[in-house]
Amino acid sequence: MARRSGASSTSDVCLYFLAIFLPPLAVFFKSACGADFWINICLSILGWIPGVIHAWYVISHHERRIVRKRVVYTN
Repeated sequence: MARRSGASSTSDVCLYFLAIFLPPLAVFFKSACGADFWINICLSILGWIPGVIHAWYVISHHERRIVRKRVVYTN
């Protein structure tokens, strides 16, 4: 069965729950040690809710950013 566009995988659902308790860890699992991770660390220091909101944003939009970066050029 094909995955529908916009649907979350099981791992994403687990990351959403992890983001409630440890937002930077959920972002790290999704995007490694990039800018999103460090932004989430700063937001989590400023307050728990901004860290959670950013983590949910990163989890839900990470796959779309990867697909957009893979541009195939044909002649």
